[in-house]
Amino acid sequence: MRFVMRIVVTAIGLWVATRLVSGITFHGNWLGLAGVALVFGVLNAFVRPILTFLAFPLLIVTLGLFTLVLNAVMLMLTSALSSKLGIDFHVAGFWAEFGGAIVVSIVSFLISMLLPDDEREAIVHDE
Repeated sequence: MRFVMRIVVTAIGLWVATRLVSGITFHGNWLGLAGVALVFGVLNAFVRPILTFLAFPLLIVTLGLFTLVLNAVMLMLTSALSSKLGIDFHVAGFWAEFGGAIVVSIVSFLISMLLPDDEREAIVHDE
């Protein structure tokens, strides 16, 4: 159940980003958006730790602000991989990636606060 909730929360965050950030587009149904959320989750699980390790000196020097750039890179990778998988999700340019990453993070956090404690605990600690 936690996995499904996490995909749903991420999909909602991505949908809000497509509505608020110019340069982020998605054409498809909710199932396709869940596919994008799944791609985003897999990349965050496997690629993000490697990028965080490699960027550790920059994270220290910037007092963690470089995390925002890492979030943008993850959204860029999600866009590229989704396109390869035939899902019509595109992010055009660094500023769209940067803004979209911020929107997805904020929306995911806010929605997770509305969930029951056990579900919220799983989602907040997985991010």
